[in-house]
Amino acid sequence: MGLFDKLKKMVSKKDEDEKLETYDKGLKKTREEFVSKLNLLGIKYTKVNEEYFEELEDILIMADIGVNTVFKFLDRLKSRVKKENITDTKFLNEVIVDELFIIYVENESLSDKINEADSGPTVILMVGVNGVGKTTTIAKLANKYQKMGKKVMMIGADTFRAGAIPQLKSWADKIDCLFYGVENNDPSSVIYDGLKKAKEENVDYVFIDTAGRLQNKVNLMKELEKMNKVITSFIPNAPHETLLVIDATTGQNGILQAKSFALITNITGIVLTKLDGTAKGGIVLAIKEETNIPVKFVGFGEKMEDLDAFDIENYIYGLFKDMIKHE
Repeated sequence: MGLFDKLKKMVSKKDEDEKLETYDKGLKKTREEFVSKLNLLGIKYTKVNEEYFEELEDILIMADIGVNTVFKFLDRLKSRVKKENITDTKFLNEVIVDELFIIYVENESLSDKINEADSGPTVILMVGVNGVGKTTTIAKLANKYQKMGKKVMMIGADTFRAGAIPQLKSWADKIDCLFYGVENNDPSSVIYDGLKKAKEENVDYVFIDTAGRLQNKVNLMKELEKMNKVITSFIPNAPHETLLVIDATTGQNGILQAKSFALITNITGIVLTKLDGTAKGGIVLAIKEETNIPVKFVGFGEKMEDLDAFDIENYIYGLFKDMIKHE
């Protein structure tokens, strides 16, 4: 079964699937902007020609899919049009959906799953610039795993931003999980003491908050290197994940952040917040293409439950549902 046929079945079963409902609502702004333009393009051009491709390029760039990704995608699309002798723009919609999916997963086994520790706590280091919702994201992830019956701990190692540690502590109190943090202390020593406590308490998951400054990359790099050494010396093969939190509404700036952080430390996955608040949800595809880092979680709102493990098929469904419905 092709992806387009699979998505048709997903449309008919949407009401039975809570996750599809989440992606449906969360990508509404992007879909209304993106698919309505694609549908109009199909009405304006019934036959595939160069003018069609030029307008399609503009639509894709406006959805924040990213210039490089769009160029690569269009090259692939034109190649398939020529090879399969596609002339009907309505049929080409199926190929567009297919190729956008392929461009994300291309020859790779990308996983949205968290890399688990073989024994002892799974340590997840959280990084990101200030203002992207990093602290709230940590709370949402901690809450998610708590509800799965796991023992969770937060470590407040952002000793740079005033109020960061009390803010994380208040979240820990709200969701009733363990917490360790000391203000005005060396972040690495806070992490060491926190991990010691986590092992004593037989914790399953540890989420570590870090300072969100990116202006002075040299200092941040040294700080993260020190943190990683402390974590690894205490728990072998940790941190098991280093997740970068990006605000989807910042668009291409989010991609620049991902590239900058990837130069500083080993980012294993991205958490994309506020995806429901932008009409440029194509950033998911751009981030993967530009950085080769998978999106592991997406945030669709303010509530504690509004954070989901990323699913590429559900995402493609959320983008193209209206177009599939019109088939």
